[in-house]
Amino acid sequence: MENLEDNGFKAAPSAYFTGNAFFKIVVAADETTNCNISEVAFDKGCRNNWHTHPSNQILIVKEGLCLYQEEGKPIQQFKVGEAINFLPGIKHWHGASPEEPMIHFAINTNTEKGMVNWQEPVTDEQYHQQ
Repeated sequence: MENLEDNGFKAAPSAYFTGNAFFKIVVAADETTNCNISEVAFDKGCRNNWHTHPSNQILIVKEGLCLYQEEGKPIQQFKVGEAINFLPGIKHWHGASPEEPMIHFAINTNTEKGMVNWQEPVTDEQYHQQ
């Protein structure tokens, strides 16, 4: 990946990620636009903690391969250009594959309801159960 910090990315909070992740807000929610769009970059092997959203979140894969898992279901893979629509309250995680970094756009809708409810980290065993 390019030098992300030179392109406006900031380090994602390490409390919610295993590995290194970076984000850049593309559209910030305000009184008129109740939607937040961010670009999120994951180093290879990086994933976020289990979490839920109070409203829908849509991911669109920009680079690499996105791994995604809903609690109790197998890990799914999403390629460049593919999208995932997370429904409210569904416990899940997402991140890069062990082999390559990944970048996705994250679109959080109805931000007046909140953005994310972070939970426990994804264990190595859970991440590697492909």
